[in-house]
Amino acid sequence: MRLLALVTDAYGGYGGIAQYSRDFLESAISASFVDEVVVLPRTLHSQHFVTPPKLRQLPPHRSRLSYSIEALRQCVRARPDVIYCGHLYHGPLALLLARLFNARLIIQLHGDEIWKPVSKLYRTPLEQCDRLIAVSHDTRDRALAVASPQHDSFSVISCTVGPQFVPGDRQSARDKFKIDSREKVVLSVARLDGREDARGYKGHDLVMDLVARQNQDGEKIRYLIAGDGDDRERLVQLADRLGISNLVDFLGIVPAEDLPDLYRAADLFALPSTGEGFGIVFVESMACGTPAIGLNVGGSPDALCHGELGHCSSLEGFPALFTASLISSGTRDPDLARRTRERFGFAVFRRRVLDILQPLIRN
Repeated sequence: MRLLALVTDAYGGYGGIAQYSRDFLESAISASFVDEVVVLPRTLHSQHFVTPPKLRQLPPHRSRLSYSIEALRQCVRARPDVIYCGHLYHGPLALLLARLFNARLIIQLHGDEIWKPVSKLYRTPLEQCDRLIAVSHDTRDRALAVASPQHDSFSVISCTVGPQFVPGDRQSARDKFKIDSREKVVLSVARLDGREDARGYKGHDLVMDLVARQNQDGEKIRYLIAGDGDDRERLVQLADRLGISNLVDFLGIVPAEDLPDLYRAADLFALPSTGEGFGIVFVESMACGTPAIGLNVGGSPDALCHGELGHCSSLEGFPALFTASLISSGTRDPDLARRTRERFGFAVFRRRVLDILQPLIRN
């Protein structure tokens, strides 16, 4: 089987979609029946990356026209058996190429691409592809609300957690981030999106308000915010208005190699986001042994396993959940990391990917 992957970014990319693409493609090349994978990205954030055997990533093409021409050229050269469309943005092109070259088409949905109205141009690939994959049940349900696939090949394959996210020396992790042993630490890891229609949806505002309340009640709570974006200045001003500027640390983009220690250092991971397609940060935290909470909105319940691993609530119920979780954070579940990996480890993810690819082999 030869596979052509049309993706926004993969190797050398940054963020959850790029990581999902890498995980999917590395699962694919692990199969003996996959001979070659060619990856065509739109963007590249870093030149420093290594691709695994059987996989070749081409230079990025930011122009839609040049990207389309290169995708066509690769189909002529390689005659792929399967086209993997890593984002609905590429759906119309992927469908056209699949029909021209008699290839099977897989379309991947991450969530944000179907939160807004979907035009017929993008509904058609959803309805005519051979396989649809969603990162969460919420994403699947939203897709089914806007399109009517003429098949029952819609699968949910949640994100997988990297092997570096495991429990470790908590004290050394707290020392690294200069956390006093008497402090309780709440952590959020998320982009600080300042667009008017997205500002505040990650829930930092709510957590700040709750931290302010807790400190007024005599608790010493410190709030670490990892991530950056153009909403940062507004959040800095909010912390100042709430009188907790000395308790909120804006860490910016934390290097990938330091993220596991950041999760280990926290007492509680909290992200009351109203717009997660899945929420891999919840899983990363729990895989490091740190409890996580969020809202029962979007894909977050899938990441938190509806209370089996982490906890979620309505927006109205979140303050009570936050308080209760802080109280119970002193007694950690010793099996949390193991149970998280059993649910979201790479072996589970790989098996689900191969279960999708195997039936697409043509005899």
